Amino acid sequence: MTTSTPLAGLAARLAETACVDAPFKLANGTQLDAYFDEYRLAADPTLLRDVAAAMANIVPDDAQVLAGIELGGVPLVVALSAATGLPAVFLRRQPKGYGSHRQIEGAAIDGRRTVLVDDVVRSGGQLLHMTRILRIAGAPVADALCVLERPLGGRGLLGDQRVTLHSLLAEADLPSPRNGDAA
Repeated sequence: MTTSTPLAGLAARLAETACVDAPFKLANGTQLDAYFDEYRLAADPTLLRDVAAAMANIVPDDAQVLAGIELGGVPLVVALSAATGLPAVFLRRQPKGYGSHRQIEGAAIDGRRTVLVDDVVRSGGQLLHMTRILRIAGAPVADALCVLERPLGGRGLLGDQRVTLHSLLAEADLPSPRNGDAA
């Protein structure tokens, strides 16, 4: 990506708003010096709208439903649904412990090409888990979208399971010095 593209301007805005230079501990125990804060992205309505508009360009043409993973993927999928006109579903990591007891909420997915949506992809484990949940529920899943891809094996892991990862930005697209350790 060159600095003259509109995506470069969006990357700079994302880095300024959502990349935080502070310690951050991943679920696997890894400690980072900086991270991507999806809540800061979601809290900025103009940036969220602009990210969704840019992501709309990478939604596969045959997509029928967008699926946001709790919690970072939910505001993204709502904004992306509004930008594309595609219905949305919301995925919990675990089924709800009361009420409906559902793990998948929102639009019908049975037999409909469903595209996963998340904020950051690192190893791809969370997306792979949610792919399995959706496939068991009857949704064909062949694509996943993210705002930021870190080169930690996620693309390969998903590819092994016939899921193509479409990332708006790669870690290297973020302006330095933030591209060294962002989660």
